[in-house]
Amino acid sequence: MTPNELTASTQLGTVPAAIAARGPRRALEFQTLLLIAATYAGWLAVTYSYSHWSLLAVAPLTAFFITLHSSLQHEVVHGHPTRWAAINRLLVVPPLSLWLPFDCYRKSHHKHHIDARLTDPLDDPESYYWRAEDLARQPALGRLLLNAQQTLAGRVLIGPFWSIGSFFYSEALALWRNEKGLRAIWIEHLIWCVPVIVWVKVVCGIPLWTYLLAMAVPANAIQLMRSFAEHRARPSPSERIAIVEGSWILGPVFLFNNLHSLHHESPAIPWYEMPGRYRQARARLLAENGGLVYRTYFDVARRYLFTAHDRLLHPTGGVPRKSA
Repeated sequence: MTPNELTASTQLGTVPAAIAARGPRRALEFQTLLLIAATYAGWLAVTYSYSHWSLLAVAPLTAFFITLHSSLQHEVVHGHPTRWAAINRLLVVPPLSLWLPFDCYRKSHHKHHIDARLTDPLDDPESYYWRAEDLARQPALGRLLLNAQQTLAGRVLIGPFWSIGSFFYSEALALWRNEKGLRAIWIEHLIWCVPVIVWVKVVCGIPLWTYLLAMAVPANAIQLMRSFAEHRARPSPSERIAIVEGSWILGPVFLFNNLHSLHHESPAIPWYEMPGRYRQARARLLAENGGLVYRTYFDVARRYLFTAHDRLLHPTGGVPRKSA
């Protein structure tokens, strides 16, 4: 099977067949297990230092560890670091960001890996493209904010509030409709939030609004910087997936998900093998994605800091479906 054969009906607690079928998997990936332990230790140490360090030091360091934790959640979505999905999930389910339930992210990201539907405004939950009829229903201010997010500056500054707000709105509607299994996901998520909030507010003395606005929201902004130029609407699925090379600052924080064409081609490659595997496959990947490559995130910023990455409207209104 290929990533294109992933289905939206993936059961919670399992690894998708397309991911699990990517060859033999080590029982334990010690590199990832050590990184998970280091991430929690770093987050605990930095937040505990709130009363002793300046907020100017604590906030960016905490945002860094929340971002790294999110990257590790992405690794777990793709079947790492053990062969046992339940153990993998338990390793990263504590919501350091507070706002996003892990199982909601997992289901959404599985849908994103149906490469044949990439960038589709309806079928790809990570698409930033819109259909004309849906965009027309947005108020003037909404269209203004959406267009602003087509620039990197807008995506980083406005994007976290838009994406988190939109997520809560859609989840509230789904909860109202009593979508199957969603209430259980949110109940468990809120239970997991309790120890995080107790640690942050009671033990460390960090006001919750400070943690959210100065740490969790900036962490989301960093993640949006990664995803900003990852995909572009093109006829061929392989040409919709970009690569950001040479990013030895943000690349490790994203666990080399910046090498995005390789990740979509082989989503089961562990993060620590990505650079070496990319070097071996670079020429072929660039030929297949039409040379959609950036030289570090500074290159992305140089091109798109105040310039739109692409039009807001999907060029065809959606990815055409193949007839049965």
